[in-house]
Amino acid sequence: MPAANDIRKGQVIKFNGEPHLVMETQHRTPGNLRAFVQIKMRNLRYGKALDQRFASTEAIEVLPTDRRTLEFSYADRGTFAFIDPETFDQIELTAETLGDVKNYLTPGGKVDVLFVDEKALSVDLPSTVTLKITESADGVKGDTASNVQKPATLETGLVVQVPLFIKEGEQIRVSTIDGTYLGRA
Repeated sequence: MPAANDIRKGQVIKFNGEPHLVMETQHRTPGNLRAFVQIKMRNLRYGKALDQRFASTEAIEVLPTDRRTLEFSYADRGTFAFIDPETFDQIELTAETLGDVKNYLTPGGKVDVLFVDEKALSVDLPSTVTLKITESADGVKGDTASNVQKPATLETGLVVQVPLFIKEGEQIRVSTIDGTYLGRA
């Protein structure tokens, strides 16, 4: 097992029996004290972030990981199915595992899935996705004071604020980071 000094950003380590994704590491050597490594990490099962100090020579278990690009296929009663385009294997994930990611999934959309010990633990989306507006109220003529916006429901059920000129049935780009309207597709 590698020492805490050898841990790098992006690796998955086992801490308290749970897999944690390393988001940041800092090696510190204060004055006349012993060196330590400060690791900022996120629990991959529950999503909770934490900071932890390790002695610089402490052994830490690094878990084998694999990232695969999968294609979203369909959703059925809280279960979301993904297809591996190379092997055509089907992988199913629960709504709890996906979290807010489910608001941006459309059939045929590609996502990066992180596997730890052959088990899918987290899903990464592209920074923007294109979604179709299924429901939106018409803008009122003359109501153009300054950047007036209206709510629009997208094909995934997500509601975003869009400008008045956007109509039902149009394709728009949405940020997956904060769920904001970016423009027409």
